[in-house]
Amino acid sequence: MLAKLKSHLKKFDWILFLSVLLLCFFGLIEIYSIALGQETLSFLNFKKQIFFIGAGVILMFVVSFIDIYFLKSLRKYFYLGAVLILIAVLVFGSTIRGTTGWFNVLGFGIQPVEIVKVILLLVLAGYFSNLSTRVKSFGHLLSSGILAFGLAFLVILQPDFGSTFILLFVWFFLLLFSGFNKKYIIAVILAGAIIFSSLWLVFFKDYQKQRVLTFLNLNQSSLEEGYNVSQAIIAVGSGGLTGRGVGFGSQSQLKFLPEAQNDFVFAVISEELGFLGVSLLFLFFVVIFARLLIRIGKLKDDFAIYFVLGALGLIFIQMFINIGMNIGIFPVVGISLPFVSYGGSAILSSFILLGLLQNIIIQSKIKY
Repeated sequence: MLAKLKSHLKKFDWILFLSVLLLCFFGLIEIYSIALGQETLSFLNFKKQIFFIGAGVILMFVVSFIDIYFLKSLRKYFYLGAVLILIAVLVFGSTIRGTTGWFNVLGFGIQPVEIVKVILLLVLAGYFSNLSTRVKSFGHLLSSGILAFGLAFLVILQPDFGSTFILLFVWFFLLLFSGFNKKYIIAVILAGAIIFSSLWLVFFKDYQKQRVLTFLNLNQSSLEEGYNVSQAIIAVGSGGLTGRGVGFGSQSQLKFLPEAQNDFVFAVISEELGFLGVSLLFLFFVVIFARLLIRIGKLKDDFAIYFVLGALGLIFIQMFINIGMNIGIFPVVGISLPFVSYGGSAILSSFILLGLLQNIIIQSKIKY
């Protein structure tokens, strides 16, 4: 048993794991810093985040022992579970900032959509790697789209447009690498534009439309709807080379930045740790992406390739959107910075994803 454990850990990608831990450390620094600026000094969120990270690491190691190909065989049940939990949160969930997307359990807010992102990735990787989809017909594209849109539809009912976009992006990202005819891809893009236009006219609420309009006309609304983004841009630009120092960021400490530990944590890092701190942050993300790309090049199993590729796309798009929100190149849609932003559901789901990736890495080292 001990020998098996040692062999298992020896095949771990420790560089990937260390890069993730360093990102978590960045988040902890800024959550601690934000706590210093509160009227009543409280490190509750800082302590919670340490707990989430610790629990996430344990989950990662546990999941890394579970054969991902066994989980692949259960993907239909995982998908059904995802549908049921998204329906349940619409009926029994708590509403926070206009979105009914959380379960309140023992004082903790659990956001099911975070684990649903991982489930969809598992389901789609299994679907695209299936031998029956070797012929890239429009029917196969449509079937995979139904899988993604089924979950996305339930998420948009919350409404959570950021997570809806992430789910659809994961599907489209894998679609691009699945060998379908380019005319099908173009048809998907056109259909997406039509659907978005229809949602804008029929489904979007006024405050959601305003977020997009604010993004397009930020300078004209910097003291109104665009205030939050304007303050984030100021924070990003004021950090200089080395930053103002932990606990000395004026935008975060004086509460100009709302959701500083969630949506706008990148702005806090930029202000307090400066260009050097942001460069380190980017370096850790680059190492993660590089390790996954290197692993993809060594994999020979289609399911593993699709899963690792999808995981890379999932982490990248969330990072890109979050940073884009902070510098005004993307509307504010409530997407957290992976492994950095405060939030138990996102942290735990991300570590589960990391555990599945480690499982693929370990199995590939055994097989190849």
